[in-house]
Amino acid sequence: MSRRERSGSGGSGAPRWIAYGRSALVLLLTFNSVHHGALAAGGRYLSLCPAAGVLCGLVVLVRGLPWPTAPLVTTAAVAWWGAPIMPLLLVALFDLAAQRRAWVAVGCSVTALGVNFARSPEFSLWNPQQYGGTLFLLLAVVGGLWAGHRRRLVRALNAQVEHLRIERELREEAARAAERSRIAAEMHDVLAHRLSLIALHSGVLTTRNDALPAQVGQRLALLRTASTEALADLRDVLGVLRDPDSARAATAPAPVLRGVEALVEQARAAGQQIAVHLDGRPEQAPATHRLAVHRLVQEALTNVRKHADGAPVTLRIAYRPPATTVEVVNAPGPRSPDAVASGFGLVGLRERVTALGGELHAGPCDSGAWRLAARIPHPSASEQNGTRT
Repeated sequence: MSRRERSGSGGSGAPRWIAYGRSALVLLLTFNSVHHGALAAGGRYLSLCPAAGVLCGLVVLVRGLPWPTAPLVTTAAVAWWGAPIMPLLLVALFDLAAQRRAWVAVGCSVTALGVNFARSPEFSLWNPQQYGGTLFLLLAVVGGLWAGHRRRLVRALNAQVEHLRIERELREEAARAAERSRIAAEMHDVLAHRLSLIALHSGVLTTRNDALPAQVGQRLALLRTASTEALADLRDVLGVLRDPDSARAATAPAPVLRGVEALVEQARAAGQQIAVHLDGRPEQAPATHRLAVHRLVQEALTNVRKHADGAPVTLRIAYRPPATTVEVVNAPGPRSPDAVASGFGLVGLRERVTALGGELHAGPCDSGAWRLAARIPHPSASEQNGTRT
């Protein structure tokens, strides 16, 4: 059930408390009309005027009737008996104006005032003040117009917020899918390189059958065939995960096992002040960790250029077990005027880090600085052995 259905009431789409309040108000006004109608009939509740008050209250209270029913019945009753039933007519006119039927409400008001003036009952709309009834009817129409406009505005804003929420969810999912595609492409490059080396060396060894035992030659041929087939299967499986529009990007040099030194040098050449603190060597971390570090640093430096142009940056990377850690902290700075932020880069990074069993934290820290930190645990020895077997 949607939010609107939970808060709606019937076909009006109004919140439940408004519907309950309206029902209570109509019941109160009906009791008032019956009481004053009985006074106008000499204290007799079993007369036409109190009965007309009950009828008008019912047609105003029940929302499933055709829309002209309540205005016509209340207009006729007020035109004939006057002031005792006028509060129910005000409710009907308010509903008409709120439903963009202001001209019908004005016509009902003019009809009631005209017929009541011609008939001049004991409790006329023109007594004791000549224009008192006209003012109340006008206020009911104006109030209905305002309430209807506000109700439509709120409904339109709710629909816009819902649309933006769905659009953001779709963009986040697209960012996650793009990051998965990038991971697949990078893993394809890494594994394809290693499988190609296995196939190449085993192929070279199989050409020297005279220097190798027959059983070893057969095993080498089997190894070469298996590595070639595994390379083809890898292309098929990971190729499905690639984005259809990534063919152009695939021609660009991949960041595969390249360190972050090139990214830092490029950023410094662009004017960024970066202090780098390294702990350990990149070879101490798995290839997937090095790829993640490359993407984390790349995205972090890009965000600094967008949101804190010229601010100094402190980069800390640790490759040593038990976990690969990355921390990028930048001081506050002015936002770049040419920056176009999508807000979904961190979504892709979190998808990548989570897939590796790690955690990513990004947000403000002391003195208005911004901190991005990720921790990716190294696989245990048993997991590594299981992967190798």
